[in-house]
Amino acid sequence: MKITYKQELKEGTDTRAEEVADLLLKNRGIKDVKDFFQPKPPVLIQLSDFGFKREIAKVLKMFHEIKKKGQMIVVYTDYDADGITGGTILWETLSLLGFKAMPYVPHRQKEGYGFSKIGIDAVKKEYNPALIISVDHGITAVEQIAYAKSIGIPVIITDHHLKGDEIPDAAEAIFHIPALSGAGVAYFFAKLLFDEFGEESRNKTVLNDNFHTDYVALAAIGGIADLVPLVGPTRSIVKYGLDACSRSKRVGICHILKEAKIEGRKITPYEVGFIIAPRINAIGRLEHAIDALRLLCTGSSKKAQELAGKVGQLNIDRQDLVKKAVEQAIKQVEKMEKLPNIIVLTSEEWHEGIIGLIASRLTETYYRPTIIMTKNEQTYKGSARSIPALHITNFMKEMKEHLLSVGGHAQAGGFSLESKNLQKFIKEVEKEGKKQLKKADLEKIIETDMKIPLSKITYGLVRQLEKMQPFGIGNPQPTFYSKAKVLDAKLFGKTSDHLKLVVQDPETRSYPLELIAFSAADKFSELSREKVIDVVYQTEIDRWGGNEKVRGRLIYFE
Repeated sequence: MKITYKQELKEGTDTRAEEVADLLLKNRGIKDVKDFFQPKPPVLIQLSDFGFKREIAKVLKMFHEIKKKGQMIVVYTDYDADGITGGTILWETLSLLGFKAMPYVPHRQKEGYGFSKIGIDAVKKEYNPALIISVDHGITAVEQIAYAKSIGIPVIITDHHLKGDEIPDAAEAIFHIPALSGAGVAYFFAKLLFDEFGEESRNKTVLNDNFHTDYVALAAIGGIADLVPLVGPTRSIVKYGLDACSRSKRVGICHILKEAKIEGRKITPYEVGFIIAPRINAIGRLEHAIDALRLLCTGSSKKAQELAGKVGQLNIDRQDLVKKAVEQAIKQVEKMEKLPNIIVLTSEEWHEGIIGLIASRLTETYYRPTIIMTKNEQTYKGSARSIPALHITNFMKEMKEHLLSVGGHAQAGGFSLESKNLQKFIKEVEKEGKKQLKKADLEKIIETDMKIPLSKITYGLVRQLEKMQPFGIGNPQPTFYSKAKVLDAKLFGKTSDHLKLVVQDPETRSYPLELIAFSAADKFSELSREKVIDVVYQTEIDRWGGNEKVRGRLIYFE
């Protein structure tokens, strides 16, 4: 294990809390500090701020014509939490503005990700729309959008994923904003329509409230769920959206919080990423995600309670499936003579909806890029997760001759391939993995923001750091690296699973700092009084019982 740091603050330097925070932001590439601490509310940001002036003029003309003729619009959204929240925002906005509109969510197992000929044909047969709008997909769907155009359906793309080698030229307009999530793009596209048509709508007040509260809450859920960096416009969405989520009266959101037993709690990226989003995702992983959209759109408390109960149970089922599959995957890895640079595993038993989660667990466990595949009729569906040293989607695109489709981000991607190409693909991955990844790339590194004396960890500093919230991808909670002398160590919790340390600066004998580490009882035997150790930790203010004190969450020590 290697510990790195971007900045060192030495004992004796007179640095104020605000200056420490500014150093952290500078090291993260944040140039506009004022905007970072006080981001503009999303309702004051326009789609035109991202460009697209020609596209905006064109689509508004189309929407006026469609509304005048009373024609159908289909919002064709992805089945994950980002797509479902974005689809909810856009479809509901269209409906409340008086457009004839319907949502369409593809079935993960039957249709796969994004546009497909099966899905487009189904939309044509059922709705015969004058327009399809994508949410959270479409930027790589060159052939599919050309097919839709050939059967008389214009398509508008709203997406944030990586572009392919070709752009879908057959699309009427493309709104591609990588700085946002799919739900974020949908939020600003929907607000464009509200600004254009809202004045004449009888639902003007409802929609105005939604863009200040519910819709920004949904966009925040989508952004956090899809691991979009929490900087720039996405930081604005998440900062205001988390607050709106806590205050939302939308029955779908309320019943998700109630079923998860977090109602009344302050909603942070943790609650979204580990409690709310997995519930929304669970339906699309195991069944048809349309029920997730229904849950977020319904005005019936009874229906919301029923659907929230369903997503809660499906989330438990998903957890059980993942646990069993990860155990099977680890057994496969343990049978290998040597751990490869890129782990590639296949099984016909693994449910297609959880292969990405299996890949994530193995990447965390072995610190290796991991590719997991499962068979689906005559093809294999694959999902990949990676480490910082390898852009996994670009890596897989280098092997597109073996693949039917591929897409994703730097750290996560998905693909499909014909069964006959499986072994060729695996051999190519093994060969390129050896070539592109060095031993040093596969050494697990703990990256900290700052090496700092414990004496500098004050109440004032931790309060200043709290102003950097919300923390997440692109703006992680600051992590510190310090030398510490152990004053005391003990186990706590009902079954003594957790570890609590009391430490101080070994040089200055600073005020003692409490560090806690959950599920770290096995490390207790490594500690003794007066021992000087290296600690990696994050700071927080413990507000239990109405009192406030600084403490740290221990990440690693040696």
